[in-house]
Amino acid sequence: MRVGVLTGGGDCPGLNAVIRAIVRKGTQEYGYDFLGFRDGWRGPLENDTVPLDIPAVRGILPRGGTILGSSRTNPLKAEDGVRRIKETLAKQEVEALIAIGGEDTLGVATRLSGGFGVPCVGVPKTIDNDLSATDYTFGFDTAVGVATEAIDRLHTTAESHMRVLVVEVMGRHAGWIALHSGLAGGANVILIPEQRFDVDQVCGWIQSRFKVRYAPIVVVAEGAMPKGGQMVLKDDSKDSFGHVRLSGVGEWLAKEIESRTGKEARTTVLGHTQRGGTPSAFDRWLATRFGLHAIEAVHDGDFGTMVALRGTDIVRVPISEATAKLKTVDPALYAEAGVFFG
Repeated sequence: MRVGVLTGGGDCPGLNAVIRAIVRKGTQEYGYDFLGFRDGWRGPLENDTVPLDIPAVRGILPRGGTILGSSRTNPLKAEDGVRRIKETLAKQEVEALIAIGGEDTLGVATRLSGGFGVPCVGVPKTIDNDLSATDYTFGFDTAVGVATEAIDRLHTTAESHMRVLVVEVMGRHAGWIALHSGLAGGANVILIPEQRFDVDQVCGWIQSRFKVRYAPIVVVAEGAMPKGGQMVLKDDSKDSFGHVRLSGVGEWLAKEIESRTGKEARTTVLGHTQRGGTPSAFDRWLATRFGLHAIEAVHDGDFGTMVALRGTDIVRVPISEATAKLKTVDPALYAEAGVFFG
């Protein structure tokens, strides 16, 4: 059997670990051949491929990014996209496809597998940790670690100048990175997309910190919104999946804090540093296990499924279940952090 592999959407620490595990187990235990598709769904759409064998994946475990490249290509919006993909798979004699990605990449896999007979197995990837049906996605732990280290460093410079430091983190419409890194880094305010915030209340928390000679750190998710306001966007353009570019709420909030409190406020936008670099030990472990179980699903002919983490077990779930809705922060979980605000 020849198996195709692609990585779609934003890059993420741990992608190479998945590829390595798939190829190593598939070659050694099942005798499969592997073909990589470049740049996500663009690869099968345009028949852009690269051979995958054991020498090709040697040494890539600790590397960030993806050796296959990635993109936000949506083949379902391309002219004759489904037909072109099926023709590429037939031409390359690919009998199964492993799609590694987030809600968009796996959403395409759901459509292709369920409606067009393309045999797909999914692997959940996103630093945002917002995919349903799995406890964690790989890449999330690394992103939280990067954000936590940044917050730790910002505490000292904030205290030196007695200024407010606003840290904007990624996450799109889910506050997992903000909540985890904010708690781990000792932030004094954490703002997430799941709960609109009151700017006056935020300023009140900040003022209470200055009263005890303590410079506050505010962690805000890029998708967080003020009460009565709108989401702050970089611009109005959308990608092929209809997503706008988030970011800017940190800068907006810092200006509001300065004007309302008279305290100097600066913004640090962590941006793509959260997605880059070497994956954490946990992400390498999780990504490797996902890869091993994904090729098992292919071997079993269990297509239309996605591997997922439940507790410490790797299970299979319908891809459609993972993409049906976003996994967002439960209000009760967010409320736990409230004791540290102000």
